[in-house]
Amino acid sequence: MPDLIAQGEEPQQRWRRTLPEEETLLLGRAAGVWATPWDSHISRRHVEIALRGDRLHVDRIPTAQNPVFFQGKESDHFAVRPGQHFVIGNTTFTLVDQRVAVTANDPQLLRQQAYSSKYLKQLPFRNPDRRIEVLSRLPRVISGAAGDAELCVRLVSVVLAGVASAQTVAIVAVEGPLGQSADQRPPVQVLHWDQRLSSGDFQPSQRLIVEALRQQESVLHVWTGASAADPNANISFTASGNLDWAFCVPVVEKTRSADAPAAWAIYVAGCFDSELLPGTGSSDPNDIREDVKFTELVSSTLSSLRQMRRLERQHANLGQFFSPVVVETLAGGDPEVVLAPRECKVSVLFCDLRGFSRHTEQHAENLMGVLQRVSQALGVMTRQILDQGGVVGDFQGDAAMGFWGWPLAREDDVVRTCRAALAIRRQFESAAQDADSPLAGFHAGIGIATGTAVAGKIGTIDQVKVTVFGPVVNLASRLEGMTKILRASILLDEATARSVREQVPADVARVRRLAVVRPYGLETPLEVSEMLPPAADYPQLTDEHLASYEAALDAFLARRWPEALRLLHRVPTDDLVTDFLTVYIAKHNRAAPANFDGVIPLETK
Repeated sequence: MPDLIAQGEEPQQRWRRTLPEEETLLLGRAAGVWATPWDSHISRRHVEIALRGDRLHVDRIPTAQNPVFFQGKESDHFAVRPGQHFVIGNTTFTLVDQRVAVTANDPQLLRQQAYSSKYLKQLPFRNPDRRIEVLSRLPRVISGAAGDAELCVRLVSVVLAGVASAQTVAIVAVEGPLGQSADQRPPVQVLHWDQRLSSGDFQPSQRLIVEALRQQESVLHVWTGASAADPNANISFTASGNLDWAFCVPVVEKTRSADAPAAWAIYVAGCFDSELLPGTGSSDPNDIREDVKFTELVSSTLSSLRQMRRLERQHANLGQFFSPVVVETLAGGDPEVVLAPRECKVSVLFCDLRGFSRHTEQHAENLMGVLQRVSQALGVMTRQILDQGGVVGDFQGDAAMGFWGWPLAREDDVVRTCRAALAIRRQFESAAQDADSPLAGFHAGIGIATGTAVAGKIGTIDQVKVTVFGPVVNLASRLEGMTKILRASILLDEATARSVREQVPADVARVRRLAVVRPYGLETPLEVSEMLPPAADYPQLTDEHLASYEAALDAFLARRWPEALRLLHRVPTDDLVTDFLTVYIAKHNRAAPANFDGVIPLETK
């Protein structure tokens, strides 16, 4: 397909792009990949172009400030044939229809030279200013490319700007093993190419490209016009075309993953004492070494960029399965070691969605809508877990489990757990005030327990997941279930409550002991505490109210139930948690049974 070449006043002000068939495109100073930012005489939106058959139709946009010149005349509407051009401001746009074909039929070689990276690093630039100026722009120029296609366009422009004697530059790719004989050599794909003037079709050498990639070194071929040719050079194969020399620089990457199987290389060809660019060439092939060095610097930057992009894609893919703290730890260590199951102290948060079953029954005719709302609710839970550096260990229907303490143990893990739990509570309470919120009608119950568990890659030969395993997980789940019985939003086990009192400031969270219970089906008593927001965020329960409740609990445990009732009445009646002790006392006629040991057995999970 035809290409459009834009060329400004400076060599680096250039691009060459393939035109899609029957698609209207915008040319201008700020027109995406078709932009010409170097020319202030071009409007942000200047002309619309569309390729139809072998003609490029150009239409000037009425708001464009400056005229468009075609065949020496101002024109607002015209059609360009291959070989013709039009001018806007100081930029010339040329339509070309050239062919590229990688050739294996090469004339006899006068000189072949391979350059190692070590050798090129030691080679100084005799006139470094222009090269350094181009190289300084390189990271910004190529890192802004949206994809490989745009990346190749920018790279070719950079190399043309930096190698003044080059007539043609291409980015090529090879897939498969690199054979020795002609019938074994793999096919070469030209990803993008450009030349300074439209002087014919392009025929890069398959042999030169494959040899450079096979050796993983820059290789130069000189086949004509070489007054300094080395008579002792290895004469085995060459590049072809109406040029004097060509060299190929491999883009060396330490690893190539399955998503990037092709090996890339930069192919540059030019002439000695070029008539196209007088004064830019040389009669000495050794002078091309500096061009090879410059191109290898471009290649090294490209290699680093491709590796970085691959890691970014891997990071994004891993982010779907691993929490950020796990991904970061994996980046700095052996995955088998990082993910290996091991015992550690963890704080586990189990969060369950309230109102899900009722909502499902009420909207049975719109289950997809229900699913979207539940997904948003789960998103609230997981987002807060991840924001506080936790690991999302599991999903169970409308519940999520997160934990802290693995793969890294941090001194503030309990603080992080508390912040996540309170943020989840806050978001659901806020949504409850907004009838139009997708979370309206939902509430969350949260249980938190701290203790020793096994965390890491857990599962079977067929399927594994990164999670945490042990009694502390079951305890967090039990505590979450108790939130419905005790009518509290966030419940803690004794170990977590103790850590909160010792480590968490009162302006972050407050804790009150609620009761000593015997969970259904278990024998061991459990002291249960509630975590509440700080007084500034939850003024309906003051610190005095919490102190009155805990005093009531102490009286309850000491069998002084009338005193316990009096203290409970000091707590606001809208604090539903007080009902748990009040109802239990009322069921026993306000007098502790003879065998009462302070433990309240729970009749359900």
